[in-house]
This record gives sequence, C-alpha cells and structure tokens, in this order.
Amino acid sequence: MTQVLSVCDLRKRYGKFEALRGVDLDFEPGKFTVIIGPSGAGKSTFIRCINRMVDPDGGEIVFDSAHMEQLRGAALRQRRAMIGMIFQHYNLVARTNVLRNVLHGRLGYMPLWKSLLGAYPESEKRRALDLLDEVGLSDQMYKRADTLSGGQMQRVGICRALMQAPKLLLADEPIASLDPKSAEVVMEHLKQTTKQRGLCCIVNLHQVEFARKYADRIIGLKAGRVVFEGSPATLSDAVARDIYENAESRLENQLTGADIARIEDEERVALCETVAA
Repeated sequence: MTQVLSVCDLRKRYGKFEALRGVDLDFEPGKFTVIIGPSGAGKSTFIRCINRMVDPDGGEIVFDSAHMEQLRGAALRQRRAMIGMIFQHYNLVARTNVLRNVLHGRLGYMPLWKSLLGAYPESEKRRALDLLDEVGLSDQMYKRADTLSGGQMQRVGICRALMQAPKLLLADEPIASLDPKSAEVVMEHLKQTTKQRGLCCIVNLHQVEFARKYADRIIGLKAGRVVFEGSPATLSDAVARDIYENAESRLENQLTGADIARIEDEERVALCETVAA
C-alpha cells in the first residue's frame, strides 16, 4: 500500500536535550496509529515536526510525495493545509461561535480578504453543519466556544480539522484534559472518521488502555527512540512498563528553562502560521 507519510532518521535537539534520536516510521492511509510514551519521550515533538510546527535538525519527512523538511513559504502552507491538527487544549477562538470555529478549518483555502470578512461560501457552511451533526453538536452551532464542555470543545476541534479535507490527521494528547466518558466519545469519533474517510491518523496518548482499545497500530517512544511497534495484542504489560520505566527524570534533568522557552516560541509562531495557512 502507498505510504501517506514516511519519516527517516528524524532528529531534534533542544540544547543538550535530544527529543528525537533517529526515528524511522511509515504510515498508511486508513490506519489509526497511537503513539505512547512518558513525558519527554518525544511524542509531541514528533508530530509537530511532521507539520513543521517544530523544525527538525535532521532526517526526512515525506508527506504526499513532498519533503516537508525542505519546504518554505507558500509551499509549506499549502502542504500544512492538507494536515489536520487537533490539540490537547483545543485552540478554539473562545468568543467565537462553534460554527465559525469549524469554518476556520477553511482559512488555508481562502484569499485573505475573504477570511477577514468571514465570507465563507454556502457550500462550506453546509459542510461545517454536516460535520457538527456527525459529532452530535449541530444544536450547539451558535453557542460561544468557551461555553462548551471540554469534550464538546474537542469535538469542535475535530470538525475544524476535517474542514481542511486533510489526508493526514494529527492529534496531540486529545483526551488528556477529559474525563473518561468524554475521552471515550472523542476517541470513538477519531477512530470512526479515520475509517470512514480513509485518513491516516496519528494520535499521541499517555493512556495505554485507550491505545489498546482503539489503535490499529501502537508505537512506543522512549528517550527519543522507537522501542515498540506492533498491534495492540502484542503490547504486553511488561513491554508497556518498560516503555514508561525510569523515563520521567530524563526530561527534568536535561531540559532547561531556556530550552522550554525556545520550544514554546517555535510552536507559537508555527501555530499562527498553521491556523492561517
């Protein structure tokens, strides 16, 4: 099967801290992949390198036949528009209504003047309503985003990402801030949309039990390296323990305050570019 995404020898360093140390992975369409690992393992850096929210220090990222690590300017924005991103803290425009937040997923396909005026075609408004209906939120479309529950906001985030008509869907800890019931609903929607649309979906999670329940494929990252790759059935308790064991201190001991500030600056700039792509 043709690969949607191929990553080869991906490396990223923050000061002395090696977040990624030579990651090699391929991803196929229609597959729901979950990446697990402790804080500092490199999970978030990995998916942020894919859409260039973070610039890698080395290696290749080939998405839809394009080398993402080489792209700049308009070429990068065009490819980013094909990658849906779902965030742990939702990243919705709080004072704007639900429908408008979903329509923001089309900003990368509109002239600047139309985006400033919010001049979305009727066809895109109908598409946004259809997506909200799929996740059970069509009756909330005129409510302000900040009046919703966490689970509802994350479902709005999924709809916004799908408005991009992406080939690749990335989700960074999408259920970390949710209660178990809401987390189940969000994971069900992510899995369902991956299968129905034939997307390639990569999700970062801390919760091993959710990875086992929903993933087609699980990847374990530890200290910036792939230490496990396989089906949920092959992820034994012993292997899961080994992925998380003695890993937390790595982040605390090597990542300085200056490194953290640099990470935040890189991601803040890239987030603005991604939303406006």
